[in-house]
Amino acid sequence: MAAPSEESLRKALADKQAAVDSRGNAVRALKAAKASKPEIDAAIEALNSLKLEKSSIEQQLQAIVRGGDGSSLSREEFRQAVVNTLERRLFYIPSFKIYRGVAGLYDYGPPGCAVKANVLSFWRQHFVLEENMLEVDCPCVTPEIVLKASGHVDKFTDLMVKDEKTGTCYRADHLLKDFCNEKLQKDLTLSAEKAAEFKHVLATLDDLSADELGAKIKEYGIVAPDTKNPLSDPYPFNLMFQTSIGPSGLLRGFMRPETAQGIFVNFKDLYYYNGNRLPFAAAQIGQAFRNEISPRQGLLRVREFTLAEIEHFVDPEDKSHPKFQEVADLEFLMFPREQQMSGQSATKMCLGEAVSKGTVNNETLGYFIGRVYLFLTHLGIDKERLRFRQHLANEMAHYAADCWDAEIECSYGWIECVGIADRSAYDLRAHTEKSGVALVAAEKFTQPREVEKLVITPNKKELGQAFSRSQKNVVEALEAMTEEEAMKMKAALESKGADEFLVCTLGETVTIKASMVKISKEKKKEHQRVFTPSVIEPSFGIGRIIYCLYEHSFYRRGKNKEEQLNVFRFPPLVAPIKCTVFPLIQKPEYEAVAQRISKLLTAAGVSHIIDMSGNTIGKRYARTDELGVPFAITADSESDVTIRERDSKDQVRISVDEVALVVKGLTDGQRTWADIWAAYPHHSSASADDE
Repeated sequence: MAAPSEESLRKALADKQAAVDSRGNAVRALKAAKASKPEIDAAIEALNSLKLEKSSIEQQLQAIVRGGDGSSLSREEFRQAVVNTLERRLFYIPSFKIYRGVAGLYDYGPPGCAVKANVLSFWRQHFVLEENMLEVDCPCVTPEIVLKASGHVDKFTDLMVKDEKTGTCYRADHLLKDFCNEKLQKDLTLSAEKAAEFKHVLATLDDLSADELGAKIKEYGIVAPDTKNPLSDPYPFNLMFQTSIGPSGLLRGFMRPETAQGIFVNFKDLYYYNGNRLPFAAAQIGQAFRNEISPRQGLLRVREFTLAEIEHFVDPEDKSHPKFQEVADLEFLMFPREQQMSGQSATKMCLGEAVSKGTVNNETLGYFIGRVYLFLTHLGIDKERLRFRQHLANEMAHYAADCWDAEIECSYGWIECVGIADRSAYDLRAHTEKSGVALVAAEKFTQPREVEKLVITPNKKELGQAFSRSQKNVVEALEAMTEEEAMKMKAALESKGADEFLVCTLGETVTIKASMVKISKEKKKEHQRVFTPSVIEPSFGIGRIIYCLYEHSFYRRGKNKEEQLNVFRFPPLVAPIKCTVFPLIQKPEYEAVAQRISKLLTAAGVSHIIDMSGNTIGKRYARTDELGVPFAITADSESDVTIRERDSKDQVRISVDEVALVVKGLTDGQRTWADIWAAYPHHSSASADDE
């Protein structure tokens, strides 16, 4: 029998509460009427029975709305157990801790650095190497003009509200999100209709305008969380850190909010480096900076973080991909915008079918969605807690053809970790217009083609008289018009004699008269087609992926609740340490074997630690399980040793001479534990199992 849904449980709880209220009124009426004791006792017994049934429904509902890792822990308890372990074992800690830290800044400790390095190494292998991408490394400090062209100076904002009495700032959407989640998770008396309303708000949160967000905050009576004071109306706040370049302070700059612009401004040189051929992709790993309004949720929302971004340049008239069939049969959770708007849940879809039906805009975008899915699941992200959500219409940039987010579910809910967008030709066109350098590609024809060509001829004398010093900006803007824009202007000039025209580089609208520009179409023979490439952009938030990986890998085991041990089930691919080496007991001959194995592992390039402490082998296993170490070698003779696998705790016997190569094969993915289990003698140890 299928488990009851949240909606059906909420309805059942409301019905049961009504029955409890009715029965309670009946008991009070019997007492007031001085009914017989047996009659009153029977009514009370019936009331208690209804209360027990209500309690049972509440527990089922709580299991759905508050569930954590599948154990008895709530989401908050599970999260706290994970975070406590991560900070205690120095995976990461608050930066500047001895000075009480700064919100949104974190340091990675030794195991955290190792996990991050392994994730980035696999990212390079999975994308840069396998797709023959061109990797670049650009500065973090970016001149204002670059980010003005990209739109970040004017539009890179979040909506903020202020405590009207203290001035404390909060992100408006976060307050609304927290309110809805709090109601859904803790108010079990919510009607099914109200719960559906809150879920719809959460699903469309990114789609709300400033006015709509402010209206919801007022409707729900949301106040400042710390003081309960009223809040201001939402208003935009630019998230970039501003700086000055050079001692004069005259050249304004910003710490980059993304790494992509460094790739776009280098397009011309990268295109030449690639032999003037499309498609090609450029990639970059680097730090990015966002002055978050109210950073929280640990590594999920920080002010300095690592991005890994890809810009795949493609002909806008041909977005097919030669390797799409390699991922076409993948099936995973997808959440198209139609399902979001209608209140449905994500469903499993075949990627090939999603592209063929137009749910995903084109093959190249679909190919990268598939590659992102493979990347995340190979890292150890749970397939059942990974979905690809399509941006809603108002959530998507006006220039984008399509955009999907890879979202991973953790104790904070569904978290966007990778964005995969078809950004059309917006970025290259914006930098072409601002810089005056043509960031274009060309397709050479085998035979000349006769084409109808748009010709825009500004009358520089007339424009100079009208706009004086701004003449150059107006001329460049006119010459950069698209065919659609130019033909609209031509029609307006012919019918009205003038047209209003926005000059982006001036940030103002000017009046163009018919005498100032000639617009026509002429037939010409062309030997090539010059065009601005479209861009498919997968952008990876590395810190977010790593945090979700921590939660998906964490579990507890033990013989009873009092002896629960923490374990991270990292795949060998990302484990911070691949192997541990222990002498079974403190004997010189065993310690010598352990040292010899350590040298062999070092020569094989396998990260490991050696533990010569006098602790029991069980305690040493438990300590390294908590770091996520997948394999442990125990030296208990001079010829053979045991290898233990972390999650099954199974052990095999292997000769000292072979052991380093076996572990190397396991950590490189050339062999699996099943292969080793089938090939070598099994070993059991009472002391090793005593954990």
